[in-house]
Amino acid sequence: MKLVQHTRVVLAVALAAATGLAAAEEIRIGNTVPYSGPASLYGYVGHGTVAYFNMINDQGGINGRKVKVISLDDALQPPKTVEQVRKLVEQDEVHLIVNQVGTAAASSVRKYLNEKKVPQIFTQSGSHNFQQPKAFPYSTSALMNYEFEAKVFARQHLATNPNTKIGVLYQNDDYGKDYVRGLKASAGKALVAEASYEQTDPTMDSQVLALKSAGIDTVFLAAYSKQVSQALRKIDELGWKPQIFISHVSAQVHPTLSNVGLDKVVGVMTAAVGKDPSDPSWHNDADYKEWLAWMKKYYPNGDVDNFGNALTYSANAAIAQVLKAAGNDLSRENILKQVTSLKDFKAPMLLPGITMNISPDNYNLYRKIQLMRFDGKRWIPMGQPVGE
Repeated sequence: MKLVQHTRVVLAVALAAATGLAAAEEIRIGNTVPYSGPASLYGYVGHGTVAYFNMINDQGGINGRKVKVISLDDALQPPKTVEQVRKLVEQDEVHLIVNQVGTAAASSVRKYLNEKKVPQIFTQSGSHNFQQPKAFPYSTSALMNYEFEAKVFARQHLATNPNTKIGVLYQNDDYGKDYVRGLKASAGKALVAEASYEQTDPTMDSQVLALKSAGIDTVFLAAYSKQVSQALRKIDELGWKPQIFISHVSAQVHPTLSNVGLDKVVGVMTAAVGKDPSDPSWHNDADYKEWLAWMKKYYPNGDVDNFGNALTYSANAAIAQVLKAAGNDLSRENILKQVTSLKDFKAPMLLPGITMNISPDNYNLYRKIQLMRFDGKRWIPMGQPVGE
């Protein structure tokens, strides 16, 4: 009888201890972004991720657990990314990696994370590298697919300009090459000129001059914010008037376009999935008001005109939704299961008609995108969202 009672006491203590640990266990999220270096503009992704989960913690956490975000600087340099991610996984023992910035940087740890079965989710890249569910099931994207975006751009443009001659300025990595692949698929022989650049190139002058000399009438800029601003300035200086499409990655009114002069970029086209907070037409919108209140309280140094901050907010809302759905099972396998079960999720700050979807066989987060035209003040929607 004493043995039975002792066993019950031991089991009760063990259960209480286990329950206590479960209740106290924190959710550890890892993140690498360029807080330094030439792409430091995108450091807002890290700041926004920390700020979002500070709000979540103030609201009681997720399923009773607080969320700890460990955000490290990799300067967008793959060797540094490898070093920082190994630290996050092997020393900090994070449950998952989220919101990594940059195709090349995040790709450098993709194989490692998949071998370790660590979810690498909502990567801030639209590269096909993060949309290969069979080869790399633990890696997903937070952005619209670059190749998909380029296909839509070219298809829509050719529908009304069948004799167009297209040129593309692209970053010489997987990000830029995805755009070129998409353009070739949809534009075919209409794509007559290509110019690449390295992130370390001081200007885009030679690339723009090469494209102009090719006699093209349409330019696609598959580039980061700094290089898009440089290219747009040079195009304006030359008095050249091609139709311009820019990657959604760099379609910020502030700072990308404002660095050029808003009056000088009227007519530029892009694609979007989120509400631009610099657009006054959203300022009475419930999503915007909630987002702005969050910015003021949790990220007061953030730029309220940079819609990258709004898209980061949307991505973090989806990450929180995934973790909430995981319940008490924080195994990496279950986190992946919940990520790939995301269906028609209407994250805050998404445009009407746009939702998030990830299924086990399709990691393209956005199946529809909204074409936009800049009118000198804001992005104006062109028709309804379009897809494949």
